[in-house]
Amino acid sequence: MSAQDPIAAAIGAYVDADELAGAATLVWRDGKVVQAAAVGWRDMEATELLERDAIFRIASMTKPITSTAAMMLFEEGAFTLDDPICRWAPEFAQMRVLRTPDGPLDETDPAEREITFDDLLTHRSGLTYGDFHAGPIAKAYFAALGSDIDSHLAPDDWIAALAALPLVDQPGAGFHYGHSTHLLGLLIARIEGAPLDEVLQRRIFAPLGMKDTGFTVPAEKHSRRAQMYGFDAAGRLFPRPLGTKDAGALLAERPADMANVSGGGGLWSTLDDYLAFARMFVGQGAVDGVRLLAPETLALMTSNRLTDDQRARAENFGLPLFTAHGFGLGVAVVMDPENAAVTRCKGGVGTVGWPGAYGGWWQADPTDGSVMIFLAHNIFELEQLAQGIGLGVYGAITEFHALASRMLR
Repeated sequence: MSAQDPIAAAIGAYVDADELAGAATLVWRDGKVVQAAAVGWRDMEATELLERDAIFRIASMTKPITSTAAMMLFEEGAFTLDDPICRWAPEFAQMRVLRTPDGPLDETDPAEREITFDDLLTHRSGLTYGDFHAGPIAKAYFAALGSDIDSHLAPDDWIAALAALPLVDQPGAGFHYGHSTHLLGLLIARIEGAPLDEVLQRRIFAPLGMKDTGFTVPAEKHSRRAQMYGFDAAGRLFPRPLGTKDAGALLAERPADMANVSGGGGLWSTLDDYLAFARMFVGQGAVDGVRLLAPETLALMTSNRLTDDQRARAENFGLPLFTAHGFGLGVAVVMDPENAAVTRCKGGVGTVGWPGAYGGWWQADPTDGSVMIFLAHNIFELEQLAQGIGLGVYGAITEFHALASRMLR
């Protein structure tokens, strides 16, 4: 990218300060790439620089893709949003709910109603991630399910193990970010009678030409994989291929025979592949003549479904999630542009997005037809973030958004 590119220069400052190994950015509007850059290292040890076609783990940026596949099935009449998921997963027919989220596992009440597809798509199922809790449910999640992404459990065994755990809230009661989308992906596979990776390839990746997106990276593309990095106790970058120090969110090399794919966080992708997907949100459900969703289905997906009380109570680690946002069916939705936090997405009313834990971020703004994408490759420890270690990626995303917005004026 030209040395005159202010976004590349801003990201380069974070790389030079060792706050990021590198990042790739892209801004698109009206059929044109307005800006694209790859700055820093793909592999610091091998002194290999990032290129625009680098393949990143995109973590929870996977969720909107899985949710889109679900909405395609919804549109075809496979289920309604109010359908109980036990139609496809009878394991969830008799759920129990913890009296307090971090309380003893044997202090539960019966679920007041069954979990629905709407609950999964809006994270109001009562399912969670163990890392978000200090009580016994945290260890119970890891003991039952293994890694959040690369689980060795077969899909049916994973579903049964999750269903055997108590919920942290009544179905429909509140937003609890967690395994809802992973479960949704495995239900899509049951509905389709095919593994989720095959369903996504057939329904989304192949039609949109997303040739570098999948749950594994083929051997012939390994030279384009972005090495994962973390921070040591002193805040220095170092290779971190196995994920976090506690449970390990992922494996450095996914075994070829691993059947469980995480629709909640398992995909690899590139700037240009994710652009092909994100453009659907500014194209009324279609991209270059390829229609994934009808306009009315996309409108349903991108409309807030949380109550005011649920928005007010939703938070992660004490930080409010939806002060100026709502949450639709798999994506955050801007409701108050002036106060919207960039870390979710920030644009005109109706702008959508959802970030990934390894520094990935995107948004699609239907009010000006623009898409922004930021991909990085950093693992974050929650306790380190509390100490200010690893926060550079959020500063880089904020600067990227501000500079990109200026370019689009």
